[in-house]
Amino acid sequence: MVRTRVHNLFVSSDGYAAGDYVTFEKPIGDAGALFSRFDGRVIDGIHGIDGTGDPVTADHAMFSMWGQGIGAEIMGRRKFGPQTGPWPDDGWEGWWGEAPPFRTPVYVLTHYPRESIEFDNGTSFHFVDAAPDEALRLARSAAQGLDVRLGGGPSTVSEFLQADLVDFLHLIIIPVVLGAGVRIWDDLAGVEDRFTVESVSTSSGLTHQLWNRIPRG
Repeated sequence: MVRTRVHNLFVSSDGYAAGDYVTFEKPIGDAGALFSRFDGRVIDGIHGIDGTGDPVTADHAMFSMWGQGIGAEIMGRRKFGPQTGPWPDDGWEGWWGEAPPFRTPVYVLTHYPRESIEFDNGTSFHFVDAAPDEALRLARSAAQGLDVRLGGGPSTVSEFLQADLVDFLHLIIIPVVLGAGVRIWDDLAGVEDRFTVESVSTSSGLTHQLWNRIPRG
């Protein structure tokens, strides 16, 4: 079964997963504290620490699930860039430079058309005006039997949860209080009834929650 998976979704103690306003200088708005304990080696997976002598921590192992068994990604427009409205002719190709880490087709949800962008490392961005179920159909077709990662941001994850299209959700609760921003749980009362939920706390102060969808009847 091809699953739709959410990985490494950082959430503050008061339920916020991003800031209100994204800019070129602040990719997640005024919520940078959420990433203060993120282990960036996740991009290379658990194998990325070979030969470095760095410890294999529980946090790093959890973060490293991000790339395992993924054949395509879906993301909201604000994860791709801060622009709004029709796409400007500014040459913007995402936050990640010439080698985005995805290495798969990525479907960016937007109401405005734009030509696809392809990179030498296998990453390609495709801009689609589609409801969650249609975007998922496109991503599953491109994933070639592997899973689809729902990359965020939180508003996109919330929309897919409301449509009951998420099979696995990895949340990391960060011990910070933001007080404002984009919440993940609005309009999702009772969503936990669809999932089994495991929690793992680490010595770093992070709490990882693993939500697995109960099989649909």
